[in-house]
Amino acid sequence: MPQTFTVADAVELAVVERSGFVESRHAGSAIVVDRDGATVRTLGDVEAQILPRSSLKPLQALGSLTAGASLEGAHLAVATASHSGTDRHVSLVTDILTAAGLTEAALQCPPAWPGDRATRDEMVRELLSPQRVRMNCSGKHAAMLLACQTNGWDIETYLEPNHPLQMHTREVIERLTGTKASTWAVDGCGAPVYAMSLTSLARAAHRIATSSERSPFALHRWAGALVRAVREHPWAVQGPGEPDSLVIERLGVFAKHGAEGVMIMSAPDGTTVALKMLDGGGRAATVTALTLLVRAGALAGADVARVLSELPLTVTGGGQDVGTIRPTV
Repeated sequence: MPQTFTVADAVELAVVERSGFVESRHAGSAIVVDRDGATVRTLGDVEAQILPRSSLKPLQALGSLTAGASLEGAHLAVATASHSGTDRHVSLVTDILTAAGLTEAALQCPPAWPGDRATRDEMVRELLSPQRVRMNCSGKHAAMLLACQTNGWDIETYLEPNHPLQMHTREVIERLTGTKASTWAVDGCGAPVYAMSLTSLARAAHRIATSSERSPFALHRWAGALVRAVREHPWAVQGPGEPDSLVIERLGVFAKHGAEGVMIMSAPDGTTVALKMLDGGGRAATVTALTLLVRAGALAGADVARVLSELPLTVTGGGQDVGTIRPTV
């Protein structure tokens, strides 16, 4: 078994205050690498194995792209998304499936209600049921299916770890992280997710964020295109007003949260943070990552402060603001 994250490995990253009282503490680990990829700060154990969950999606999207899934613009952005299932997101996913000659029925992610409340309420009024295309990972799955169709690979088994697409994707992950993917698990959407250290995850995120579309290497050209697509279409990555989309739009960062309190975030200059909240809670992940980038001199504190005012960090009591979620890094 791999070395996994323990309580003893963690340090405090953020607290929740209510009326001046520290009600909760979020412990975890984090790593910061500078624009050149050198480690400049670590908090807690950054070598213990974690599951990146949806923070792995940029790497998985690059697996599909380098396998032949031809995507650009918002369609490329949704391939790396944990989207909120709005009609605009569904339109992008449907376009990818249509390009592959497929329908929603080919998706093997589970049916889900959209994360967007207005869309969910409308579906309820229309007496609709959860749909695979509304599931937040459907863009990733559609890209995988397009890659399979392009290569003539079986689409019934595209989520199996020994499928040609997943084997290729694992190789791409290993190239970007610089480590062998020896342990895998089944992610919430059914796709394989590979265990790795925060150091490896940060290394991969940094390589993606600093890639150039003019690179002589196809993987890095695609990575550069992916970053540009995300920055030009932030709404597609999560949803309007959602944390990832908001910080991408306002600060120009490359951000991708993952379930169970994982976050990768790269500033425009390439400075990158990877973190994991030990308790699996993600409510403090965005503010903690942003604060670490400010501390590293990669983002302006005033710019970040304006964005934080729009994030759900306020603690309420009796209908009044009585506290906040704040980082302690």
